Order: sequence, then structure tokens, then C-alpha cells
Amino acid sequence: MKIKCLQVGPIGTNCYLLCDEDAKTCAVIDPGGDGARIAAAVAETGCVPCAILLTHGHYDHTGAVGELQAKWPETPVYLNRRDVYADACTQQLFPLLSGDVRDYDEGDTVAVGGLTVTVLATPGHSEGSVTLRCQDALFCGDTLFAGSCGRTDFPGGSMEKMMASLRRLGQLEGDLRVLPGHMEASTLDRERRWNPYLLQAMQ
Repeated sequence: MKIKCLQVGPIGTNCYLLCDEDAKTCAVIDPGGDGARIAAAVAETGCVPCAILLTHGHYDHTGAVGELQAKWPETPVYLNRRDVYADACTQQLFPLLSGDVRDYDEGDTVAVGGLTVTVLATPGHSEGSVTLRCQDALFCGDTLFAGSCGRTDFPGGSMEKMMASLRRLGQLEGDLRVLPGHMEASTLDRERRWNPYLLQAMQ
């Protein structure tokens, strides 16, 4: 398993390439912008994209989806259905996606070559926020950050649900890698020790 992080889009979203180098395939996680740069980075890995995985539906995590779909029309996009909004009030925050968009939810898995990505439902930042686990890596989207957590004041956000999601992540066994949607990476042990929001959630 190899993971590459690119900071993309206007607010520096972390887009991750999750690669199975043996199978020469990869998943693109949260392509928030700069589709051409993401596609070039995928080409550099020598892998063929098999999925676009979204931790939630906000524009800064989905901004390059359409561009990548045009380049890779056979590649499915995965998004929890609770983050698919169709009314005008939420379209700016949750842009509508088209093409082969598939729902995934708690306990579902997506194969990336020989790797298995497991979906953990972690609402709070949005109703459909998920954390994606692959081996020792947690792709947390905007749920758990290094030293902080995601905002809950957007439509569909809930501090109560955020605290429950943080508690769930904090209870996972092992010193897993925390790969957030923004800012630097961390580890679960570090966050359990120093993150004030996670400490509050674990009480």
C-alpha cells in the first residue's frame, strides 16, 4: 500500500491517492480541485484509477470529480447518500454529481486491487460524512483533524453527532495514521493525548 497526498483547490484540501502497486490500481480520495494535477499524479504512479471515494459531499472535496469523470468515464464515484442534496439552498455547498455515483455506508467495503477500504459512518461535519479505513490508515475527511475537528455549523452539521463520531474514532485500537481532509497528518495516539475535542468526546 502506498499513499500520496496532494493539496488541491482554493483552500488546500488534502486529496489522497491510495495505491496497490502490485495490482497497478488506485483510488482517488476527495479530489477537491486541480483535476489535471490529480490525473498527472495518478499517471506518475503507474496505476489505473478504480474508484473515486468521497468522505463527504462538500464542494472543496468534490470540485474535480466532474473533470476526472470526463477523463476516466468508467471509474465509479462513491458518496454517502445523506450528502446528496438536490435543493437550491444546498447546491453551492453540496454540488450535484452525475454519472456513476454509488452510495456507500457503515460497514461497506470497496476493493482497491488487493486492498480493502472499509466505511465508518462518522456524521457531524455533514450528515453523510464517513471515515475510510484501509489497514492502519484513517482517511478522516473533515471529522478529525490534527489538534481539532471539523466545523458543525454547515447545513446537516451537528456537534452532538460530531462528538459521537470522535468518540468512535478515539475508541479504535492501535496507533492508526490520521489522514485528515485539511492540514497535516497525525496519529491516533497523539490525538487521544492532545486533541481537546477528542479528549472531550472520550469523557
